[in-house]
Amino acid sequence: QLPALLGPDVLAAGVLVVGNKVDLLPADCRGHLGRLRQRVAAACARAGLRGAALVDIRLVSAKTGFGMEGLVSRLQRSWKCAGDVYLLGATNSGKSTLFNTLLRSDYCKSRAPDIVDRATVSPWPGTTLNLLKFPIINPTCDRIFRRQERLKEEATKTEDQLSSEEKKHLNQLKKQGYLVGEVGRTFQQQKSSSEVDFDPDMLSYSVDEDPRDLPKEEEREEFTHNEVKDARWCFDTPGIIKEDCVLNLLTEKEVKLVLPSHAIVPRTFILKPGMVLFLAALGRIDYLEGEKSAWFSVLASNLLPVHVTTLSNADAVYEKHTAQEFLKVPMGGEERMKEFPPLVPQDITLKGVGTTEAVADIKLSSAGWVAVTAHAEEELVLRAYTPKGTALVVREPPLLPYISNIRGARIPGTPAYRTKKPPSFVENLRTTGSR
Repeated sequence: QLPALLGPDVLAAGVLVVGNKVDLLPADCRGHLGRLRQRVAAACARAGLRGAALVDIRLVSAKTGFGMEGLVSRLQRSWKCAGDVYLLGATNSGKSTLFNTLLRSDYCKSRAPDIVDRATVSPWPGTTLNLLKFPIINPTCDRIFRRQERLKEEATKTEDQLSSEEKKHLNQLKKQGYLVGEVGRTFQQQKSSSEVDFDPDMLSYSVDEDPRDLPKEEEREEFTHNEVKDARWCFDTPGIIKEDCVLNLLTEKEVKLVLPSHAIVPRTFILKPGMVLFLAALGRIDYLEGEKSAWFSVLASNLLPVHVTTLSNADAVYEKHTAQEFLKVPMGGEERMKEFPPLVPQDITLKGVGTTEAVADIKLSSAGWVAVTAHAEEELVLRAYTPKGTALVVREPPLLPYISNIRGARIPGTPAYRTKKPPSFVENLRTTGSR
């Protein structure tokens, strides 16, 4: 619906598509970002967004800063300061975090961060209360040159050359995401050292009286007429709510568990026919028929539990543990389940392509997805469930086809493998010891 939503005038100006939160996804093999970009491009084409209307596709993490300097440079090349820019997307896609990161980058006029209110950042849908905006800096030749010089200088640094505060911040980001970057500012607002005026009589008091409480209201800075008379603006817009999204059914506390806030650690299980995998109580996959075992790799919030049982016990497990701590989400016991929709099935048939490459992803609405890996030419009959009214999608080809290889040793006596977290990568810094 995107082309119809934007209209012909906006499409003529061009759309730059941003794939956010790539810091959450583990690299399943070399070149995984290029493959992710191809998947986004294919999705754009299916939506009718192609040709001149699609200016570019950028993969970023607004949270960790990965790809953000490249996005700023691309925005400046595409539109310079010729028109306004609007951040448009679904709820929980990270638009407000993106707005805040652009606000403190070279895309924003240097004095604006002190004046513009920070965007509301929350995992709860619809929390961007106002249409926030900041003035876009005019990327003159001199500014572009100075910016490129800063980026070149920063790219020569290693982690050892960072200050202790910078190292601490970088290590925090590494724990949260696989892909990390840095967003700097070339142009800083010069703060003048002003003298403090005070009245000595107002500050004096005698020994037999209490000091007077004299709170001074801080004056709010405003833009001058010259700063905004010809300004172009970057707007943050309220998120578009997807009708078939499982997040619409959840409470704020449940949404915080379902939406990943840290790098996803893949969890792989080997299942035989007649086994069932639960992702919390939000998704279920039954392995009904097949000749051999297959691998099921779960990519979802690390806080969501995954449980494997047999087909004969699956219904009893769901009845007993739904809305309880064992399956975690939803929560609230029997009363909660009176209003929560039941799981509805969809039959799926897949044919394996090999033991090292997934054939498809089973996307359980916005709760996460399961990549299915099976022996070559092996036919699998599956039945997947999501809550009624939410979208269950079979994604072929899969987003991370080699993800089942990112695993530790098999845990004896269980269908699970030990988890393995790939290392983080810092975009802007030179590797220590490299030339």
